[in-house]
Amino acid sequence: MHHARSSICALLLAVLPTGAPALAARAADLAAPADLHDGLAVGSPAAAGLEAAALAGLPAALAGAAYPHTTSVLVVHDGKLVYEGYFGAGGRDVLNDTRSATKAITSLAAGVAIHAGSISSPHAHAFAYLGALRPFRNDTPDKEAIAIEDLLTMSSALDCNDDVDDSPGNEDRMHEQQNWTRWAVDLPTLPGYARDASGLGPWRYCTANAFLLGQILQRATRTPVDRYIERTLLTPLGISRWEWPYSPIHETMTGGGLRLRSRDLAKIAWMLVDEGRWHGRTIVPPAWIDAALTIRRKAYADQGYGYFFWERSYPSDCGALTAWYMAGNGGNAILLLRALRTAVVVTRTAYNTRGMHQQTAALLQEHVLPALPCTIAASRLRPIGGRQFPQP
Repeated sequence: MHHARSSICALLLAVLPTGAPALAARAADLAAPADLHDGLAVGSPAAAGLEAAALAGLPAALAGAAYPHTTSVLVVHDGKLVYEGYFGAGGRDVLNDTRSATKAITSLAAGVAIHAGSISSPHAHAFAYLGALRPFRNDTPDKEAIAIEDLLTMSSALDCNDDVDDSPGNEDRMHEQQNWTRWAVDLPTLPGYARDASGLGPWRYCTANAFLLGQILQRATRTPVDRYIERTLLTPLGISRWEWPYSPIHETMTGGGLRLRSRDLAKIAWMLVDEGRWHGRTIVPPAWIDAALTIRRKAYADQGYGYFFWERSYPSDCGALTAWYMAGNGGNAILLLRALRTAVVVTRTAYNTRGMHQQTAALLQEHVLPALPCTIAASRLRPIGGRQFPQP
């Protein structure tokens, strides 16, 4: 397979126009990213067994109009950062606003809190942790029955849909408030809400679910939720710079907007690919990662949804590649290819533009995934969350 892929890349280079020799030279000379001694090991694409030609062509591809406002692309393979590119307004020290990718980090914090016993289980009643805010407006049996898992899977009974402008729980309405928690717990429930055979209700994208989960974490752990996430997730990964968004009364926004550097996003992504480990230390329980990266709901025709993580397949020379990813407005995507021991970070600032996520999918499919090797021995595969992944 690797020989065939090399031949294909050689053929592509042969038929490229006048810039082909320069591209071939860039591919051959594509060096390892800088070693900043920040916890990320580095290596060259060629030494990692990647097809460097695809990555060498990224600057030219991003100079065109197909992927506007792309600011960084990073690739981690088998524990090493093998490609690091910054474009446009991007830079190594830029704190990227990856918007709703923050939701996935909130999911990880929930897993840590459940493992520690601060929250009893994903099936615990969510509003039981918010008792100090009683009485709730629009209180119904459906509201009282909302579980932590309902929030994580975007299937809670709250009448909340960010894709519908006049939804009572649309995120834009939250930003008009002073007290976001009060607004969220007082939301009405969805008329006719019903659970299916899986025990979950209908999927509707609702940032209020992730915000409320942050408030539950804060009360369950008796720690401000920003400090809790910093202490349990960010600092152990050697992350030292971040910026949180807050409400007017300083409630931490755990549904979007946490700003992080691209290399720090790569650390989070690789930790997840490596079963929750970072330099031998378990940061997130592997069982929670498996649970979070299991399809719970069908979000859209080509996308599944776990615990604040998205799932989709990409066609490739390796066949259909199943990837889980953290996603955010602007076209941001932090991709987890567990079967290939690879993580990819794409940051973009094409906020609120039509086709932004489709552009990122095309960028990955056409310019990043072709660089990856497909040599996974069948004897090393084991099932995780209904999929097949390599043994550690």
